[in-house]
Amino acid sequence: MDVSLTLWVLTIVGLCALIAADFFIGRKPHDVSIKEAGIWTIVWIVLAALFGLGLVIWGGGQAGGEFFAGYITEKSLSVDNLFVFVLIMAKFAVPSQYQQRVLLVGVLIALVLRAIFIAAGAAILASFSWVFYLFGAFLIWTAWKLIQEARAGEDEEEFEENKLLKAAERRFGVADRYHGTKLWIEQNGKRVMTPMLVVMLAIGTTDVLFALDSIPAIFGLTQDPYIVFTANAFALMGLRQLYFLIGGLLRKLVHLAYGLSIILGFIGVKLVFHALHESGVHVPEISIPVSLGVICSVLIVTTITSLQASRKQAEADAAKGTVKDDIDV
Repeated sequence: MDVSLTLWVLTIVGLCALIAADFFIGRKPHDVSIKEAGIWTIVWIVLAALFGLGLVIWGGGQAGGEFFAGYITEKSLSVDNLFVFVLIMAKFAVPSQYQQRVLLVGVLIALVLRAIFIAAGAAILASFSWVFYLFGAFLIWTAWKLIQEARAGEDEEEFEENKLLKAAERRFGVADRYHGTKLWIEQNGKRVMTPMLVVMLAIGTTDVLFALDSIPAIFGLTQDPYIVFTANAFALMGLRQLYFLIGGLLRKLVHLAYGLSIILGFIGVKLVFHALHESGVHVPEISIPVSLGVICSVLIVTTITSLQASRKQAEADAAKGTVKDDIDV
């Protein structure tokens, strides 16, 4: 699409206004209820849908389809982030009433870092079309790695701080306890970070690792920087409410890794086909409607099979518990 500087500015100002409103509404620390999380999850999804419909009207069906395909893909990949967010919250023992503030600022940091990634990716793809081969190969490799980890039953039980976070802690020091929502305090005559700031940085910088596969994935669906950025923005901004809404459901999505691997592998193949097409090789190009259909179908099937498997496992565990009780008696 031909996006003017004015539209870019208006879009960024609009997103900043939404973030400010979100911050203002949740400015008072409190435990987020399922009802509150559900309402705001719906609000963010409706806002994304309205924006997508606006793209359909203004930019045409192709632009709108690319946005929805990108948004759904980023949203599904971001659900995987929530597993790590749970680990981070446990690692730093974040009080429940402060978790929404941590997620809000952490996601904001992630959004800024992703914007930098998107700008760099768009510039590289515009100059070197062969990079599509690298992105495609990387996504296929990531898909295979996800399957291997899922089959091996690997599960991260503890969050490991990255080098950047450790360096910041050594440089500035960290207070021994939380001080409300304060990010810095004076301790022994020295200005030090609070655990609140540390966990915010952990959320934001850890998301960069997830961006390594999600950014190439969405570039496999659209090469329009405006669509890539807005799809990422809407997917990330609703992540905080989704954390509280499906926190208990996460462990039941036992087949999520398989579903994400299929999606990433599919987009990887799509990228390779696109690269071949750009090189003059006559290969079929996978259309956006087909991509959208595949992504939605995989997510629906994955969710259904996950819930069925979780229910069967729960019934099996309950049966074992009954047998054990009988033996003890």
